[in-house]
Amino acid sequence: MKYCLAISLLLTSISTHAALNKWVDAQGKVHYSDTAPADASVQKLKTFVAPDTGSTVSGVPAQKTLAEREAEWKKSQKAKEEASDKEAKAQEALQTRQKNCESARSNLATYENSPRLATYNAQGEKNIMDDSTRQQKIEEARKIVSNYCN
Repeated sequence: MKYCLAISLLLTSISTHAALNKWVDAQGKVHYSDTAPADASVQKLKTFVAPDTGSTVSGVPAQKTLAEREAEWKKSQKAKEEASDKEAKAQEALQTRQKNCESARSNLATYENSPRLATYNAQGEKNIMDDSTRQQKIEEARKIVSNYCN
């Protein structure tokens, strides 16, 4: 049993270092092998040893290592997190804009529907807003509504 295992490992390791040849026989048929006849035109193909299996793969690059795959996974996870953060910020900005719009419309409705508005100064004295000031406030409120609600 030990000898069979040793012999199979030896044969496997020998075959992994063999070159792969492409050649065409006299009938024009293409063949691939590790040896080619002397009378055929031979083209040597690039071979790569796959690190995980130890087998030779012709024309196919070696598989990525575990560290490379993990780095790619971390990179994709980071990109997903950044995208979700960006989406969350966009949603938050949209909600803030909607709240500002509602507030601006409420203020405009107050200015337009109230004939007499009172304001209070720093000393707590009540001042009645005259029509020209009220009209000026209505125009300012309309600008704010058009800014936040469009």
